[in-house]
Order: sequence, then structure tokens, then C-alpha cells
Amino acid sequence: MKSDVMKKGIERAPHRSLLKAMGYTDEEISRPIIGVANSRNEIVPGHIHLDKIAEAVKAGIRLAGGTPVEFGVIGVCDGIAMGHTGMKYSLASRELIADSCESMALAHSFDGMVFIPNCDKIVPGMLMAAARINVPSIVISGGPMLSIKKNGRFLDLNSMFEAVGSFKAGMMTGEEVKYLEDYACPGCGSCSGMFTANSMNCLTEVLGMGLPGNGTIPAVYAERIRLAKEAGMKIVELVEKDIKPGDILNEKAFLNALAVDMALGCSTNSVLHLPAIAHEAGIKINLDVINEMSAKVPNLCKLAPSGDHRIQDLYEAGGVQAVMKELTKRDLLHLDLLTVTGKTIADNIKNAKVLDYDVIRNIDSPYSTTGGIAVLRGNIAPDGAVVKKAAVAAEMLVHKGPARVFDSEEAAIEAIYNRRINKGDVVVIRYEGPKGGPGMREMLSPTSAIAGMGLDKDVALLTDGRFSGATRGAAIGHISPEAMEQGPIGLIQEGDIINIDIPNNSLNVEVSKEELDRRRALWKAPRPKVTGGYLGRYARLVTSASTGAVLK
Repeated sequence: MKSDVMKKGIERAPHRSLLKAMGYTDEEISRPIIGVANSRNEIVPGHIHLDKIAEAVKAGIRLAGGTPVEFGVIGVCDGIAMGHTGMKYSLASRELIADSCESMALAHSFDGMVFIPNCDKIVPGMLMAAARINVPSIVISGGPMLSIKKNGRFLDLNSMFEAVGSFKAGMMTGEEVKYLEDYACPGCGSCSGMFTANSMNCLTEVLGMGLPGNGTIPAVYAERIRLAKEAGMKIVELVEKDIKPGDILNEKAFLNALAVDMALGCSTNSVLHLPAIAHEAGIKINLDVINEMSAKVPNLCKLAPSGDHRIQDLYEAGGVQAVMKELTKRDLLHLDLLTVTGKTIADNIKNAKVLDYDVIRNIDSPYSTTGGIAVLRGNIAPDGAVVKKAAVAAEMLVHKGPARVFDSEEAAIEAIYNRRINKGDVVVIRYEGPKGGPGMREMLSPTSAIAGMGLDKDVALLTDGRFSGATRGAAIGHISPEAMEQGPIGLIQEGDIINIDIPNNSLNVEVSKEELDRRRALWKAPRPKVTGGYLGRYARLVTSASTGAVLK
């Protein structure tokens, strides 16, 4: 066993003594030592209950003959950090999570790892760590929050952000906002909808790193606890068989994830995280493969914010495995890949079936014949930009309008809230990229304000930052290179005409190359917003969004 290096032989008597100081017996020490990375805390609704998941995982490990060793991992709540300085730390925390899990696992020579995440950066951070550490590993998430119905409408966190815009536009009273506030988030779990957290938890299943059901079993269901126990038992089997992430996370696994991403209509942030996870596995994902995948994989689901269905509906319709089974009708998945079940994808989905074709469309009658995400290129985004086209109104798939330019999210929000944005405008928010932000803030406030004011079918938004998975409308993010690295988005001026053509994957400003070159010669880098602390170091080391915003 890998852990023998810290516990076996006379030379390790001091080490065993330290383990016994915590109450471990000789029998426990002799068993496989399984690290349990638990991101439970009291600030993230998706994580408040992870102590219950961890206890179930540890019970499963003991049942199978292993010894669990739990340790804590940080987690930022994107919703609570949204719209202020705190959001600068969200994406940046992904690297801290990966680094801290690596440190704990390798410093203590764990034989295997169980990762317990649930929300936005924690899931990819732990998957990055699993790929990097490459000891037998399994991921078990905390599960999605339920959405409950009030006054004939299902609510979620997005309802609240859009309510703010409605209030600012005089379309909703303070009392109505307060009513929604009390019921939009009814309990623990990752926010209801195909937002980033649920996107990544679903794709964890597809990658083969989570058990079937990982992405969709609601947080409050007993089935989630049973799944956690199964994960605990399964990790001991994976250790015995020496099945590691390197045996699972190959190029075909990432192609599968991108295919299901298209079918589900996942968050645009999946395009940021999948390349980062692949990077840790020694695999490069070129953004162009996303459009290639989109061209052949139909969009089968319209989950909030793209439609009226919720994650609980996807669960009841058969879950991720049913979506995968539907895609096999056109041979769109690689089925011979190993997973943490110890079996192949083909084995896992053998008995899966769609139970509700309203939620998961038949592949012959999809919502769209192309996938839910698109990568755009042009003179604004030579290295690419990303849009969740499944959430874009048909009227906005092709749009031309004047640029309204803002050098920060705050400036854009102020203009939107004060109703200085008009129909047809293209809001450009820059210097919010990985370096410029720093931290590439997720921006739900401006997009939700636009939607809440009823302008999501008339106004587009562009940024070198990123948008929340809860965003709907023509919101185009990840524009690369970013403004802070002399990207063309930094050269756009107020009133320039922006031409958006999502079906043809193009994004351009109607300004000549000569004029852009003239502006570039005059451009001067603004003073960095943050120079000290972790964010200062992050800004100096982080790479472009087009490469997953990994650190150099």
C-alpha cells in the first residue's frame, strides 16, 4: 500500500504513535488509508450539509475495510460573493483547492481519495487535484437544491437576481421581492438549475469520476446518503484494483463530457473548467473542438435558466445516464471507457432509459440540432469567446448594435440600474478577465438586471470576464485575449458597432484593422487593481480563459 511509507516498519514507530494519539488502532492503521476531502462550511448552502455526506462516505469506507481520514477544504459561495470584491476570489480559489488537496494527499501518502464538493469552483478544483495526484479517487457531490413552487412559479436563485432588476425598473414592489427572498432557496444543495455547480456535478458522472446519480439526486433525498456510502465502499475497491484517475481521464472521456455538455446546455463555465482538468491530466482541449461537437450533438434539455425544467426534473426523467443513453442512438459517445464503478460507460448505462421525454427530448426531436454552447471568434475575440446559445432568445442569435463600454462590472451595473441602457445596445464590460479582474469575476448581477427589466431579447453583453451559469440572454464571455493583455476588447470605443452572429460563430467590431492598430499603438495598460496578497500572485501567474485560466 502507498501508505506503508508512513506507517510500516520499526522506523515508522513515531508515525504510528502520532496516529494512535488520535485514537487510531493497530487494525485501522494496517488498513488502506483513504483521504476524505470535505469542503463543508457554514457559508455555502451547497456545503452546509456535507458533514452528513462525509459521515456516510466514512461509514462506507469502514464497511469495505478501509480507514477514512477526513480533512477540510475551502469553498467560496459564488452567489454570496456575487457583485462585489468577493467574486474576485471565486475562480482563484479553484487553484487553492487543487493545491491544498494535493498537499494533504501526498504529504500523508493516502492510498485513495474521496472528494466531497458541491459548488462552482470546488468541483473542478477537486477534479484537478484528482488528476494531478493520480491515486485511486472518487467524487461524491452534495446534490442539487430543490426548487419549490410559489404562486404558480418555480423559484431559484436566479429568480432573486432578476427580481432586483424588476424592482429597479418599477416592475416589482419591495414586498414582492421579500416574498421571493424567503422561498427562492428553500434548503441545502447546489442552486437549482443547470448553473455551473450542477453542470460540473453532472459532467463528473460523464467523465467517469462520479457514480451514476452524482449530478442529479437531490441533496435532501436519502438516496444521496446511500450514494455516499456506495462511494465510500467503492473507493476501497478502486484501491484494491489500483484504478486511478489516469486510467479514466483520457481524451475520449473529455470528448464525452463535451458531448453531454452540449446535450444538457450546461453553463459556459464548463468550457473554462474542462480544459483546466484536462491540463492536469496531460490533455489539451482546443476550443475549436467545442464547435465541432456542437455541430453534431443536439440540445436535448432546456433546464433553468434556459427553460422551465429544474435539476429535480432531470433526476426524475432518468438523470445524466438517460441523457447519455439517448446520445448513443447516434453513436455520439465513447462507451468503452473505464469509470469509478469499475465498469465501462456501456455497462453503466445499459439499463438507463428516458422516463420523461418532455424533460429529455428524443434525439430525433431535439430543442436544437446543435449543442447548447458555442465558441465565437472574430476581431474582438481572436482566441475565442463563449456563449450559452441554448439560453439566447431567437431574436438575439444575430444582433448588431452600438457598444456601451464599461471598464468594470460596477460601472455597468450602475448604468443598467439607472436605465441608461437602451434597446439594441451591446454592453461591453472589460478589464474583468483572469488578470484584469483579477480573478475573472462571474457576473450575474448585470445579466439578471437586463433580464429582469425585460431587455434580454434586446440587449447583448460582452465581457473578458465570465457570466454565471444562471445567466440567460445574449451574454458572451471569456473573450480572449483579455483587455489587460492588450486584447482587442480593450480597443472598443463607445458607439462602435458590434456585430454578433452566433449561428456562424462570429463576433466582430465594425472597425478597420488600420483603426484598431492605431488604437493599439495608443493603448496603455491600466494600473493593476490588486497587487498584493493571493490575488496579486494569482494575477501574475494566471493564463488566458481560452486555456482554462490555469496558472503558469
